Amino acid sequence: MPLNDPAHAFVPYPDVPVPHAGTGPLSGLYFGVKDLFDVAGYPTGGGNPLLLALSGTKTRTAPSVQKLLDAGAAFAGKTVTDELAFSMNGSNAHFGAPLNGAAPERITGGSSSGSASAVSSRLCDFALGTDTGGSVRAPASHCGLYGIRPTHGRVSLEGALDLSPSLDTCGWLARDARTFARVADVLLAPDPAPLPVRPRLLLASDIWDLVDPVVRPAWDAALARVQAVLGTPAAARVALDSFDAMYWNFRYLQGREAWMTDGPFITRYAPVLGPGVKERFAWSAQVTDGQVVQAQAFRARFRAHLAALLGSDGVLVLPTMPDIAPLRAADEATLEDYRNRAVQMLCAAGLSGFPQISLPLAGREGAPLGLGLLGPAGSDRSLIALAQALGAQDPEFSD
Repeated sequence: MPLNDPAHAFVPYPDVPVPHAGTGPLSGLYFGVKDLFDVAGYPTGGGNPLLLALSGTKTRTAPSVQKLLDAGAAFAGKTVTDELAFSMNGSNAHFGAPLNGAAPERITGGSSSGSASAVSSRLCDFALGTDTGGSVRAPASHCGLYGIRPTHGRVSLEGALDLSPSLDTCGWLARDARTFARVADVLLAPDPAPLPVRPRLLLASDIWDLVDPVVRPAWDAALARVQAVLGTPAAARVALDSFDAMYWNFRYLQGREAWMTDGPFITRYAPVLGPGVKERFAWSAQVTDGQVVQAQAFRARFRAHLAALLGSDGVLVLPTMPDIAPLRAADEATLEDYRNRAVQMLCAAGLSGFPQISLPLAGREGAPLGLGLLGPAGSDRSLIALAQALGAQDPEFSD
């Protein structure tokens, strides 16, 4: 970790040299690695002290991390993660709450909290995270960063701790569109079927309807930029059956898989789990086989529904999160309510497995707010090209 970490973004492991190529497309850049990924010479703690104690020192680096090192990027350290990656608040009961470099009085969001903190606090140039239910997109929005949840399975998660394998993805965060795209050049092969330069834009009207009317104008300037650069979006409705159905079926899938992944560890060792995380695992243990079968069928229907809506050339324009980040002083009930509202917006990408990026193009009350673009499966590089077109300069957040 850096000798000076005022944001508390990095896990305070003893410094172990991690070799990287002397030249390459990412030469000169430093990156953080969420403490779910193996890095040779370090343990992988997953945000839990007991899991950290059981980890041991890793002898092999996760392939996605190694690709970045081989491309010339230098390892800055392992970043704090929300406990077992099962939170969206950016606070870890054991390792603390990393600082939001764009709005220090507000939470970073999680679970890629340390990664977002390190980048927004300018302690590194970009950082790896994971996104299951929003764990890259939420902190990207809250911390004024570019962030991506790739097409499911497109970027390797080998050598990383699972949460919900059918939903987990490997993403990253950066302060500017150029760095964001440079990382994509290393981690993503060309799109199998690229989007048109000017895709068919669809405004996710029912997702926008979830935004509080007081907050909604915060995106006006960002939407005007989209219209000026890419054209006027047509209205479209995204939800299948209802947002409640989407929310609960997503949670059933995530909960069952989270319990299958971490339940044996929790049952055997009875680790002390932080607020929110403890309750979510207890709920996950109670998800029934019938709920899982229902959720799997719903996911298949939703994926077909969204694929038909987008076709091969469609891009949804949607809010990343319901609002700017809650204050760090907010109580657990307030944060849980915010998380549940956010999941309704975020679960479209999770249920479909399609890629979504968050762009730091909006803000209010001096804090950043992300605008989302969601495309068909395999359109990741095309979405990043759109991000470059829309975000040629670092954003300025307005009230």
